[in-house]
Amino acid sequence: MPRRPIRSLTLAAALTLGGGLAASLGLFVGVSHLEYDNMALAFAQRADERVAAVRQGMNGAIEVLAVTNQLFSNGEPVSRERFADFTARLLERHQFIQAFHYHRVVRADERAAVEAELQRVRPGAVLTEKTPGGLAPALPRGRYHVIEYVEPMQGNEGAFGLDLSRDASLMTALDGAKNSGQPTATSLFTLVRTGTVAFDLVMPVFGKRGELLGNTAAVVRGKQLVHESLLGAGLLERDDIFVSVYAGEQADPAALLLSTGPTTPRARPALASWLRPDHGASATVLRAGGRPWRVEVAAAPRPFLADHMASVALLVGGILVTLLGTAFVQSAGMRARKVQQLVRQRTSDLRRSNRRLIEDMAARERAEKALLQSEQRFRQLVAMSSDWYWEQDKDFRFTMITGGFTEKSGVAVEGLLGKTRWEYVPGLLDSEGGREHLVRMQAHEAFTNLEYQIVDDRGDTRWFLVNGQPIFDDQGALQGYRGTGSDITERKLTEQRVHHVAQHDVLTGLPNRSLLQDRLGQALAYANRSGRPVWVMLIDLDRFKFVNDSMGHKAGDVLLVTVAARLRSSLRDADTVARLSGDEFVAILGEHADEPLNPAIVQRVMDAVAQPVMLGNKEFFVTCSIGVAVYPSEGTSSENLIEHADIAMYRAKKLGRNNFQFYTPAMNEESLERVRIESALRNALERDEFVLHYQPQVDLKSGQIVGMEALIRWNHPELGMVPPGRFVGVAEETGLIVQIGAWVMRTACAQNKAWQDAGLPRLRVAVNLSARQFGAPDLLESLESALYDTGLDPACLEIELTESLFMSDVTPAVELLHRMKALGVNLSIDDFGTGYSSFSYLSRFPIDVLKIDRSFVADITHDANDAAIVTSIIALAHNLKLAVIAEGVETAEQLDYLRSHGCDEMQGYYFSKPLPADDFEQLLRQRRALPAPQLEQEASLPV
Repeated sequence: MPRRPIRSLTLAAALTLGGGLAASLGLFVGVSHLEYDNMALAFAQRADERVAAVRQGMNGAIEVLAVTNQLFSNGEPVSRERFADFTARLLERHQFIQAFHYHRVVRADERAAVEAELQRVRPGAVLTEKTPGGLAPALPRGRYHVIEYVEPMQGNEGAFGLDLSRDASLMTALDGAKNSGQPTATSLFTLVRTGTVAFDLVMPVFGKRGELLGNTAAVVRGKQLVHESLLGAGLLERDDIFVSVYAGEQADPAALLLSTGPTTPRARPALASWLRPDHGASATVLRAGGRPWRVEVAAAPRPFLADHMASVALLVGGILVTLLGTAFVQSAGMRARKVQQLVRQRTSDLRRSNRRLIEDMAARERAEKALLQSEQRFRQLVAMSSDWYWEQDKDFRFTMITGGFTEKSGVAVEGLLGKTRWEYVPGLLDSEGGREHLVRMQAHEAFTNLEYQIVDDRGDTRWFLVNGQPIFDDQGALQGYRGTGSDITERKLTEQRVHHVAQHDVLTGLPNRSLLQDRLGQALAYANRSGRPVWVMLIDLDRFKFVNDSMGHKAGDVLLVTVAARLRSSLRDADTVARLSGDEFVAILGEHADEPLNPAIVQRVMDAVAQPVMLGNKEFFVTCSIGVAVYPSEGTSSENLIEHADIAMYRAKKLGRNNFQFYTPAMNEESLERVRIESALRNALERDEFVLHYQPQVDLKSGQIVGMEALIRWNHPELGMVPPGRFVGVAEETGLIVQIGAWVMRTACAQNKAWQDAGLPRLRVAVNLSARQFGAPDLLESLESALYDTGLDPACLEIELTESLFMSDVTPAVELLHRMKALGVNLSIDDFGTGYSSFSYLSRFPIDVLKIDRSFVADITHDANDAAIVTSIIALAHNLKLAVIAEGVETAEQLDYLRSHGCDEMQGYYFSKPLPADDFEQLLRQRRALPAPQLEQEASLPV
């Protein structure tokens, strides 16, 4: 018996089968993802519980240290018995704490007393430090950071008296705690006796004057802290979720505190990750104790079917339904094929009879379509080539304008019909292009690219561009014109904007350097014709860099825009104000018969700039320095006007800023001298050309030398010994003063330490701090490095500051001064009384000494005003518990007056001029001193 042929699936059945399987799979994946989402939500909640438990444990440890810190921060003495009682309860309650410490800052001269105190607690105890071979007596140094209190002592005896000043991790954490005011954690370390991983929590203790006294610390066993935090929250009872905690942002095995199982997921292909999302792992970085802590949580593996019953059931049911549907569609398709075969046979004859009729109709449609396409092509070409199409008669009057002219141009078509172009465009024939256009039309010639300007019906200015061709009849007679027109307003406005941007400053809108040169040329041409002078003023803001550094460049831009507006308003409309670069502006002033030029105009500009400016919520006062070059004048040519104004401006800055100077030929020599000084100054440090001279500071009661001021000198191989007045200002402007000042600081400290080591008296050395150094971000690190490297006791260093350094922004200056004072150095205000400081600010500064400027001391014996000022400064300083040093004492009468009014110290030529290091050392070895008060009349002036 023959086999029945195997029938293939119909297209409909194949589509049904494929679609059903795809839909079943899609539903399975979708429902599976919903199940994964529910699992992920549940896991996220459980992971958050563990992160919260770890955070709470960390915060608990921080709170314990903060409470302990309060014991020392109230300023009252804390006995060892009180410390032991206080910490005993905390140790019982918090088993994860290994020990409580109090670290004390000890100076070198306090070491013996501190060791004696330690030996009363534990016989034989001395200051120790960690070495590769174990604990050893601490080496001599300027300052120690000693563990003074330890509880419990049992098991922690090795920490008692340990110097931690070389422990980088602890010192870094302490710096962070000082800045944040909160307990800060160190990096991990291993406890020697138990091998347990631990870390320190530290918090500084400050004195009443803001100096650092020491810090409290708690040694925390990290693994036990995390374990107790999770156990106390009942989160370690189940084994279906794993937790790992690291001391850092990354999962570093060396920083692992606790791990209950694997938490890092294995890498999977992208398709597998999409089909089966990873919902069972998370990593959270929390911050506590000034450090990041990474908490990783992962779920234990589970059987797939246990969590996906619904999606699996849906997949199996979908496959069954798809197979049944496919069978039904297959049977229906077979019947449909038989019907289609009959229909094809019946319609074949009908197609042949209709084919001829269709061919006739198609030929007619092609002809109509070609005509329609020809018309559409014409309209499209017109639309693409221009915005509108126009026609004129033989009298050049408009007869037709199409292409949406009214909507595109803003001008009603009715207002143009019957008019010529020059009738609806006023002034067209007044221009050369308009007249040329009329000549072409009268000559019956074509024209292209005619541009003209009109005002539309809304009052807006527009620019049009038109092209036209003449129309002739068969006999050659002119019938009119036809052409196209375009609106080119946007292009014209863009050209104007580009032209404006090319010649104006983008920020202030003032003319830039390019337009300035053009205006200057016009002004000089006018001066040559009229015989009247032209002034060129170069204006430079005095404190613009400070605004940029303290408030940001956005505030600097606001200040520049404000100053530009004030400059424009303070000068005449005929004058030119341009921005040259940065914070430099140039003004060109021409003289007229009714408006002569005089210095009052320059002063008016300075007064306008000096008005207060609100930047954010702060009020700033910004002054300017102005240099003026006059044309024509001796030594000033037209090519060098701006250059000479710049030279005069630098002269104004050198004279103290906030003033103006007119250029003179002598200034050019000074400018060349400045260039020579700057060039040589850049190599002076490398060539070891700087030297320090030292001027003694003498106590007026005992007559003994108690200190000296370090003064820089430049021993140039060609110029000889260059005084500071010739190069310090240049170094300040170029920024070289920072490197030079650092050299002065380190050299003065090293010299003072060398003299002390040689057995000479213990003196303090005073070093001036420049404005650039005071604003340097690494000032504190530089000071600390100089003291540490030279070994000088901070108490033997005095930093001299001028009032202008910190009067511009008092709040951050006060903070910086307190941080400098915390290093142990002395602070003095130099040239007191010559600045602009307020006495109310003076009480906020941690200052030790006021130095009376020599300008007041010079005339105290015959000028009542200067004498009253000096007396007031001495009384003010003593009321504030400050010492007073008078500078520039040159006569016995001045010395008597200062002594009689209670001045503490003096320096000046009466006792000694600044001396090289070798001469100053001889002065110390000779034990030279001021004569006693009753013998001063017989003393002679020293050489």
